[in-house]
Amino acid sequence: MHSILLVDDEPEILAAWCLILENEGYEVSCASNGREAVARLAHVLPRLIITDWMMPIMDGAELCRRLKAMPELARVPILIHTSVPPPEGGKKNWDVCLRKPVGAQLFLTTVAALCEGRH
Repeated sequence: MHSILLVDDEPEILAAWCLILENEGYEVSCASNGREAVARLAHVLPRLIITDWMMPIMDGAELCRRLKAMPELARVPILIHTSVPPPEGGKKNWDVCLRKPVGAQLFLTTVAALCEGRH
């Protein structure tokens, strides 16, 4: 099954989505902010990155910019999962944005589509 890097600064959300994704058969690694995510990416190349937008230390905007600047990660799809959506306009460095709270069915359908390259 596909590997996913899940990034969120809220431990309850991180734990819940990690459990849901693992129950669906995904291999999940977690990070609590963008800087931790970048460090994890030095050791693993996931099929999908799911990240919150508003986080301390390194937010989702900076994480997306850094990922798209790395040749080995530039093609990895990014799902933004956030209660505060990214601003309109400017360069869009992600593939899909889902607004919290999102139902599990829509979340899992979107994850599957991104992992299969159907977005």
